[in-house]
Amino acid sequence: MDEDSRTTPPDDREAKLWGGRFERPTDRLVEAYGASIAFDRRLYGEDIAGSAAHARMLARQGIISRDDLDAINAGLDAILREIEAGEFEFREDREDIHLNIEAALAERIGEPARRLHTARSRNDQVATDLRMYVRAMCDEASEGLMELRSALLDLAEREAETVISGYTHLQRAQPVLLAHHLLAYEEMLTRDTGRFRAARVTANVLPLGSGALAGVGYPIDREFVARELRFPEIAANSLDAVSDRDFVVEFHAAAALTMVHISRFAEEIVLWASAEFGLVQLDDAFSTGSSIMPQKRNPDVAELARGKSARTIGNLVQALTLLKGQPLAYNRDLQEDKEPLFDTIDTLLDTLEVVAAMVPTLRFDAARGRAAAGGDFALATDLADHLVQRGVPFREAHEAVGALVAECERSGRTFEDLTLDDYRAAHPAFGEEVLSLDIEASLAARSAYGGTAPERVAEQREAARARMLTEPA
Repeated sequence: MDEDSRTTPPDDREAKLWGGRFERPTDRLVEAYGASIAFDRRLYGEDIAGSAAHARMLARQGIISRDDLDAINAGLDAILREIEAGEFEFREDREDIHLNIEAALAERIGEPARRLHTARSRNDQVATDLRMYVRAMCDEASEGLMELRSALLDLAEREAETVISGYTHLQRAQPVLLAHHLLAYEEMLTRDTGRFRAARVTANVLPLGSGALAGVGYPIDREFVARELRFPEIAANSLDAVSDRDFVVEFHAAAALTMVHISRFAEEIVLWASAEFGLVQLDDAFSTGSSIMPQKRNPDVAELARGKSARTIGNLVQALTLLKGQPLAYNRDLQEDKEPLFDTIDTLLDTLEVVAAMVPTLRFDAARGRAAAGGDFALATDLADHLVQRGVPFREAHEAVGALVAECERSGRTFEDLTLDDYRAAHPAFGEEVLSLDIEASLAARSAYGGTAPERVAEQREAARARMLTEPA
């Protein structure tokens, strides 16, 4: 294709809304390369709401007439209905959602549509749309997190008496309640909820009225627009307002860390569901089979959640990298902020929904968990604590119990096989009560605040429920 055939528009193509300074039409390659309507069309609701508020302000200030406002409102309402009904034609030659709506408005109402863009630029327009969208997505993320946290709390209550082995270095360490383990993830997700609420505050600042970069030369009322669009703050610097995407980065960061936490939980599910652990049974509805091995039950939901965390981490890095080399103010690079953001939003919300639905279906093998919790000398720390309570320095007690474990391994015995004489051979301070040490005693001993003692875990669970009830909506 030669250059002329690329740049000569067919009859159904229109002049650009910004094209007055140009003598030749945009090259088709450039037009396709720069078009964002394929993905930014999802901002249509925010774009229409922002335009309607801007028009009301212009009329209130006497910059446009009341008749113009009525025509604009009617036209925008009609476009909104068409989009929601799936009847609106999104055109690539109109570049983005803003020009698609403005051009469609002009087709419907004529001259008043050309006055709508008075006292604003696409730069502050898109920044406003995106802030409104991110603000709403912060709310959806918070709601999704609340659902998952609630599911974890319900599961912790159902499994209140189930004991499992706690691990460090993926080696059996000490007995813990399964509920205590689950509540650790609820704590992580609580912090994630706070991060989305903080990201919402960052996003909730109005840039409209900043113009292209230097402000506008009309007697506008930014406070009125802020009230109309429910922005509690107004951007104080026009250069920063049109080029700032910190709020996008903060959303990515909150989402990436949330997905990392979900990925950690997903990894536990994968391990626990294996034959080697045998701790949890996956529901058929949340697992899949093998195309060749009929016996398989694969933890696909958990594996996908673990894998999808990589996408959100990558999108966070993309957002930071996108911003790092841009001078003030607006640059077209910022068009590239949307696709990764939309991908992160979809990935996060879908993952929160499916994991929250999977959690109640998990079925734990309490007997298997208890057997693991008592194996591999898991009560060794309790034996050392027993000696400390009898006046032995902890380091001396640690050494004595370590030597006892080594002797048991050499002789093929467990703690349950030892007599009081065996214990006293390791250290004379061992008392008869050492023979009654068991998992229940080990759990009960961890009664300091935050520990795995049953009464403490019950307190943690109830505190978590109360916290959810008092968190801001």
